[in-house]
Amino acid sequence: MRLLPGSLSGDRSSPPSWIRVAPGRVGLLLAPLLALVALALLPASPAAGPAGASTQLVEPVRAEQGMVVSDHWLASKVGRDVLGGGGNAVDAAIATGMALAVTHPVAGNIGGGGFMVIRFPDGSTTALDFREKAPLAAHPRMWLDEDGEYSYEIHHDSHRAVGVPGTVAGFDKAHRLYGELPWERLVYPAVRLAEEGFELSDDLAASLGRLVERTPYPATVEAFSRDGVPYEGGEMLTQPDLARTLDRIMLNRSDGFYRGETARLLVEEMERGDGLITAADLELYQARERTPVLGTYRGHEIISMPPPSSGGIAMVEMLNILEGFDLASMGHNTAPYIHHLAEAMRRAYRDRARYVADQDFADVPRHRLTSKDYAAELRSTIDPDRATPSSPSDLQTTYESPQTTHYSVVDGDGLAVSVTYTLEQGYGSEIVVPGAGFLLNNEMGDFNAAPGLTNERGLIGTEPNLARPEQRMLSSMTPSIVARDGRLVAVVGTPGGRTIINTVMQVILNVVDWEMNIQQAVNAPRLHHQWLPDRIRIEAGGASEATVEQLRAMGHTVEMGGRQGSANSIMIDPQSGERLGAPDPRSSDAGARGH
Repeated sequence: MRLLPGSLSGDRSSPPSWIRVAPGRVGLLLAPLLALVALALLPASPAAGPAGASTQLVEPVRAEQGMVVSDHWLASKVGRDVLGGGGNAVDAAIATGMALAVTHPVAGNIGGGGFMVIRFPDGSTTALDFREKAPLAAHPRMWLDEDGEYSYEIHHDSHRAVGVPGTVAGFDKAHRLYGELPWERLVYPAVRLAEEGFELSDDLAASLGRLVERTPYPATVEAFSRDGVPYEGGEMLTQPDLARTLDRIMLNRSDGFYRGETARLLVEEMERGDGLITAADLELYQARERTPVLGTYRGHEIISMPPPSSGGIAMVEMLNILEGFDLASMGHNTAPYIHHLAEAMRRAYRDRARYVADQDFADVPRHRLTSKDYAAELRSTIDPDRATPSSPSDLQTTYESPQTTHYSVVDGDGLAVSVTYTLEQGYGSEIVVPGAGFLLNNEMGDFNAAPGLTNERGLIGTEPNLARPEQRMLSSMTPSIVARDGRLVAVVGTPGGRTIINTVMQVILNVVDWEMNIQQAVNAPRLHHQWLPDRIRIEAGGASEATVEQLRAMGHTVEMGGRQGSANSIMIDPQSGERLGAPDPRSSDAGARGH
């Protein structure tokens, strides 16, 4: 191990008859059985548990067969139990995602959307796109007010900011294509968690308290408080309306969300708030299977998400640039190392803004952007001693909230699943659908502001990512998988808005160039540059004062502080084959569960 200067050392169409009862009755029938399963599958090695436990981890959690790492330890446990009950990694990913919709409401969701990248044991790959879509009534100038001026409030904080949700359709499609256990077995744990409740950590209780204090929506206050009184840590949060919605999804798959009672409640809320989503929008929504973005870095295969995510393209572009430099000779998080990373970042983020959008609506030059020849062109423009100024007249990026969530799953056969999904901002639009209990996204905010509207505040009006009927909005989500010589190496991803791509890349660099174990790679401090604004942000403790001064002398603007992402990741031990789970200590509820 290198010393690292500056770093931290059958037929699923019909549910079985026993499950066709009210959620409370299901709990009575299955609670003893599930309790026994959970006890039988407790990992032999220590695992991150309730709030704060993961902050003490310096070594990854080890398991011989399967591993689930997510932003809430209860959701990880749900996924672990699915693996132990005979499910594969896709099954566990679905169950984990459904449970996060209950236990991690700031980003876990059934009212949002996201992406899933899969690598099969034979090395083949695929990707599921369940990103939200613009409603049929959307148009490029929809964020302008009656005076023709851009309105941030309409764009981000209104019912019109809600995109057609994709999560339930995405999980349904993934299960039909690649799942093994019955659908009901995967959704039921989330039903039970919503109905019977779970104990709130101090952090989540405080976050819900802030939501309740600021939100103007009565249904949101009702869902996440005791008659308007904020919860405290240690209290139980029950969500009966959400339990009933999940029950409909359990019994009717996607139809339990996009049609029937749930759809009716959602459309009624849209009509109350002058939103655009109609019953037709919900019925038209379909998840898409896509070909992943593939790249290589120092002999490792990089598998990541294609458009409408910009993550795979931008990350492979940066890795291609950096492959031409001897990073290991520079020292981890030294001034030369940070400089070269920042220069690669600024070039990839400029290309992201210029070229990348929903590939069903735009001609995205993905092969050129991810080619080694193009990277060589960009590399030749990097001065090893001076920062390249980012011109204010150049392209700028739209706002993306850091409140997303990522989880990683590997099963005993080596099937690997990387999932990132989101509501956009923390708690999305903050709109809970009355009677349905789930939060709606405000993902339409990821579309560009208006045609030609590009300014120094960060708005961008380039053509590819304007709002159009049924177009998916651009994203930075970067669920990724790393392999080498036919072997699975790691499963990586993170939340963090525009920082996502850079966080995932740095975890991969930490594993490949710096030979860190996966927990060290996740723990290590991170940095971010995104072309404009022209600055490097470095996490607290990520660089010495002398290093910052060196960077400033090179022409960089440097800001220190804050935290970046929550990169819940898995690595395969090359000697033992064990699954090594690394919950990110930046998330107090994060946990790894293995069997």
